Amino acid sequence: MAVSWRSWLANEGVKHLCLFIWLSMNVLLFWKTFLLYNQGPEYHYLHQMLGCPTETKATFGVHLKIVGDWTERFRDLLLPPSSQDSEILPFIQSRNYPKLYIDGPFGSPFEESLNYEVSLCVAGGIGVTPFASILNTLLDDWKPYKLRRLYFIWVCRDIQSFRWFADLLCMLHNKFWQENRPDYVNIQLYLSQTDGIQKIIGEKYHALNSRLFIGRPRWKLLFDEIAKYNRGKTVGVFCCGPNSLSKTLHKLSNQINSYGTRFEYNKESFS
Repeated sequence: MAVSWRSWLANEGVKHLCLFIWLSMNVLLFWKTFLLYNQGPEYHYLHQMLGCPTETKATFGVHLKIVGDWTERFRDLLLPPSSQDSEILPFIQSRNYPKLYIDGPFGSPFEESLNYEVSLCVAGGIGVTPFASILNTLLDDWKPYKLRRLYFIWVCRDIQSFRWFADLLCMLHNKFWQENRPDYVNIQLYLSQTDGIQKIIGEKYHALNSRLFIGRPRWKLLFDEIAKYNRGKTVGVFCCGPNSLSKTLHKLSNQINSYGTRFEYNKESFS
C-alpha cells in the first residue's frame, strides 16, 4: 500500500494539487465578489459599461438601464431620492460615491462602418449603445473617413429609450444640414409603443419629428431602396440587437439584387 501511495503521489499528486488550488481560488473570488456586492458599498462591478469616447474627448458617458434589483441598488448609491429621475449624475460634494473599476477599452466591429463609403447601422433597443461612439466621431469630424452616407435605423419599444440619444441625433442632423450635406446621414426611428410620444415630438427634437415611425421597419423594402440609391456599391451592414433581427438582416444581406449593390453583414451582440 505504501508503494502504491508513493507512486500515485509522484504521478498524479501534483496535478490534483494544482486543480485543488485553482478551484479554491475561484471559490474565494466568488465569495469575495458576493460579499462586496451585498455588504460593502465601496466596491461594485458593472457587467458591461458602454462608453462613447472619441479621439478629441477625454471623458466618456456610461448608460445604465434600470431593469432589476442590482441596477436599482446601484442607482441608489449614485443618486439621492430627489434626483433619481435625472439623466445626468449631479455633483454633490459631501456624497461618497463608490469606486468604479473599468476594464478596457475594447475595439468594436462597428468601427469598420467608417471604412465603407455607405453603411447601414441597425440597432434594437439597448443595442444602440455601441453606435454612440461612431456618431460622436462623425460629430467631431467626418472628413478623414471613407464613409459618405450613413443609414441609421433604431427600433425600440418605448419612447424613454429614444431620449438617451435624441440630443446627439439632433446635433448630428443639424451639423450636416449646416455643412450642406443633408444626404450624409439618414435617420429612421421606429417605436412599437406610443405611450409618452409627445415628450419627444416638439420644438426641442424638431429634426426627429419626421423620422419617427410607429411600428416595425419593412426590411425588404428598405434594402431595395438602399440598393437602388447606391447602385454597384458595397454597403456595410452593422447590427446590434435581438437574434431575430440579426437573422433577418443577415438573410437580406445575402440576397442578390438587380442593382449590382453588395451588402456585407457584420454583427455584435450582448450576452
